[in-house]
Amino acid sequence: MTHPYFPVLMIFLFAGVIVVSFLFIAQLVGPKRPNPIKSEPFESGNPPKGDARIRFSVKFYMVAMLFLIFDLEVVFLYPWAILFRRLGLFGLVEMGIFLSVLIIGFIYVWRKGALEWE
Repeated sequence: MTHPYFPVLMIFLFAGVIVVSFLFIAQLVGPKRPNPIKSEPFESGNPPKGDARIRFSVKFYMVAMLFLIFDLEVVFLYPWAILFRRLGLFGLVEMGIFLSVLIIGFIYVWRKGALEWE
């Protein structure tokens, strides 16, 4: 009799074999003679402009993080909408609490000015 986690172990083993084989194949067929032209960053066929290590404003990262946070929280609405009738009043109250926390967070971020682009 096999262990119940045996299929999961086999998937991890298979994934490990795939990763190691891809690394080995890349080592075999990869470039052997690097030169300065090949080592330049590729920018869609255009010659590179300036340094790749320019500083970005923190606003870019703030907007990206806020988008991810609110976007991922809204994803939780879909399963609730699918099971709305089965969850009944309990599900409605729980989603009301969840949306209240989401709206309070959104108002907090808005009042702090994190959504304003200057």
